[in-house]
This record gives sequence, structure tokens and C-alpha cells, in this order.
Amino acid sequence: MTQTLFPEPDFPFTPDTPLAERLRPHTLDDLVGQQHLVGPGKVLRVMVEQDQLASIILWGPPGTGKTTLARILARQTRSPFVSYSAVLSGIKEIKSVMAEAEVTFRANRGRTVVFIDEIHRFNKAQQDAFLPYVESGVIILIGATTENPSFEVISPLLSRCKVYVLHPLEPAEIQTLLERALGDTERGLGALGATVPGEVLGQLAVYANGDARIALNTLELAVSLSARGAGEPFTLTLADLESALQRKMLQYDKTGEEHYNLISALHKSLRNSDPDASLYWMGRMLEAGEDPVYIARRMVRFASEDVGLADVRALSVALDATEAVRLVGMPECKLALAQAAVYLALAPKSNALYTAYGRVADDIQAGTNEPPPLHIRNAPTRLMKELGYGKGYQYAHDLKDKVADMECLPDTLRGRRYYLPTDQGMERRIGEILAELRRKRKKR
Repeated sequence: MTQTLFPEPDFPFTPDTPLAERLRPHTLDDLVGQQHLVGPGKVLRVMVEQDQLASIILWGPPGTGKTTLARILARQTRSPFVSYSAVLSGIKEIKSVMAEAEVTFRANRGRTVVFIDEIHRFNKAQQDAFLPYVESGVIILIGATTENPSFEVISPLLSRCKVYVLHPLEPAEIQTLLERALGDTERGLGALGATVPGEVLGQLAVYANGDARIALNTLELAVSLSARGAGEPFTLTLADLESALQRKMLQYDKTGEEHYNLISALHKSLRNSDPDASLYWMGRMLEAGEDPVYIARRMVRFASEDVGLADVRALSVALDATEAVRLVGMPECKLALAQAAVYLALAPKSNALYTAYGRVADDIQAGTNEPPPLHIRNAPTRLMKELGYGKGYQYAHDLKDKVADMECLPDTLRGRRYYLPTDQGMERRIGEILAELRRKRKKR
């Protein structure tokens, strides 16, 4: 636990302090990224400008600025500041600081900003300990979490805090931070004489995958290992960066042509039932820094578009992989994605649902969008009944075979067939069921 009173220096550092820590911005104007929250006219900036800071939860991946933002908010509102780590703090420490915060509040010295890093690691009793002080206005609680607060923060506390989502930094934003670090002679690496070409910084920005801390600490390591001494100028190469990381930096642009080429290769390999190629192209993307959530989303789409009802488990497998990605993150989620990729590659394939919906969309666009037939409309009023609403409706449960000889499409589309199952996997059985249902309708 640390405690400071702003505006005293709140970012002390020594030569051994990590670069990411030394370069923490002091103001909202210095903050890179999260402009949807701190840009002109945005909610957190307005809170600061109006000195109306409220209890909040900052939810986002590592390295997106949650701790930095909490410090800035406290600093710019000149509030006493207490920082907790949910890993190290217990009930005793919480009660002690809450008592001190109450003394501060009663003495009209303001409300204490209490920052809880990894608030999702606090148990219910620990979170409960903050509740009365948040309710009474003694403290302003700022929680930081990488997990969904809806599941990890107790409801009474969550109801008294506004949740704000922080996004992974874009490669261009991370590159801005890296350039800032190289140019800063006081807190950064400017005194070491390093020149880093833009393409090398770009590769590092992509490798960081939205995490500013990873980017800055990697740059610091690479520069320190390559420095010539006494500020002698030198150029950091991609090979130097790879040497520091002990891994190859793969060429990849998340917004460029290669991104779309690789996802196309993955999709087509899955469609062609090739698990080896599917794993390879997926690995190329993951190892180069692609967002695993993006890959998971594409697998969900694939499960419906290319497998469909040929294997009813496919969509569940893809959704399970997506949840695993969100739950464990990188690098652990790689195997969950690999499992899903192999399953989808080996699953029987059908695009019957995809083409069925395409036919539906075409008819809707080309048609007159007729109302439902009268016999399948509800008739909650007497007038509607007199107008024929619901007349002739056959309740399927009252029939022997649970199916009525009743047209449910508009008159102009009578008899139209959209879903045409294939003979692949479970769709073979679905086709048999459909044929039997149509036979029963004709008998009536």
C-alpha cells in the first residue's frame, strides 16, 4: 500500500526504476490513448474540469493506463491518494486507511482517492469493507480490473461505481510512446544516444499487442543491451530487438493487406477441412501479435457459415473458445483456439444456413414485405377477431403429429423453400426430418 498527497511529487524514480514507470504521464493532456474517456468534452476530462470526481471502475487489458489514469485523476483534482494492491492488502490495512480517510474528510481536507489495483482479486469481505465509506462520500474509489466487473465486483459496490472500459492501445499510439521515450533525456532513453528506425519501432508496437508497458520495457531492454557506452550514438536494428527478446519479430500489419491475407488463409483452410494448415495460419497471426479475440470471433462466424447444422456442436465449441480467450488471455488461450480450430476443420461442412439466409434477404429486398397471414396473427381484442385475426389457426400441440397443414409464409411466397439441408453430418438426419414433416402436412 502506498499513500501520497497531491500535488507533491507522485512519480519519484531512480535509475533502476523501469522505463514504463518513469514515463508515466502527469496530466490528461500527456496521456496517450483512451481519448473516448479523456479527450475534450469526454466524461473523465469533464469530471476533472468540474472537480466532480466520482467512484469508478476502470476495466481493460494490462498496459492500457488504468493505474496512470487513476493517479492523474487524483493529482489533477488535488486529492489525497491511497493505492492498494489486491494481492498484498488485507482487511486490517483497509480498515486502518479508511479510518484515516474519515479523519481527513471530517477535517475538510477533501475526499481520499482510494485506488485498488486488481480489485477482482479482493474477496467479498474485503470489498464490503469499502462500501460504507463509498456510500458516505468519505472516499472516491477507483478500481482497476482486467476481468469483467459484473462478475468480479460485488453488486452493492458495483452499483455505486460507474464502469469505464479502456481499450488496448493502437500500434500508432504505442509508437508515439516509444518515440517519446527515445527523445526524453531526463526520464527516458534520450541520453543513451539510440536511434531506432521507424520500421523497427513499428514492429515493436505491433508485438506489444496494445500493452504500453510491454512495449516500453522491451525497448528499454533492447537499448540497454545494445548501448555503446557514454552516450555514444548507435542505431538499434531489428536484429538487436530480436536478440533482446530471444525471439523472431514477425512481419505483420493488423490493418494492412497481410492481415487480410492471413485470415483468409485460415478461413479457407478450415473450410477445406485441413487442420494442419488451419493451425499454421492461426499460429502465424497469434505469434505476430494478432488480437486473439479477433480470431475467436472469426471462428464463431465460421461455425455458422461453413459448418452450420452439419455439426450442432461447432458453434458451442467456437463460443467456448471465445470465452476461454476472455478468461485466461494470452498466451494461455492459444491452446483453446487451437482446439477450436482443429475441431472446426474436422467437422462436416455445410453452408445451407448461409445460403438460406441469403435467399431470405434477397426476397425481403425484392418483395413488398407483406404482413403475416391472418390465421397466424394474435387476436387480443374483439375487433381483431371480427377482422379475421387468428381465424383458422391450428394449434400444433392439439394435433396427433404436432404439425398442421397451415401455410405460415405470405401468400406471394407460398411454398418457398429457403433451408435446403445437405447430406453432410447431422444435416442428413435433418433432411430426413424435414421430408417427414412435409409428408405429414400433405396428409392433412
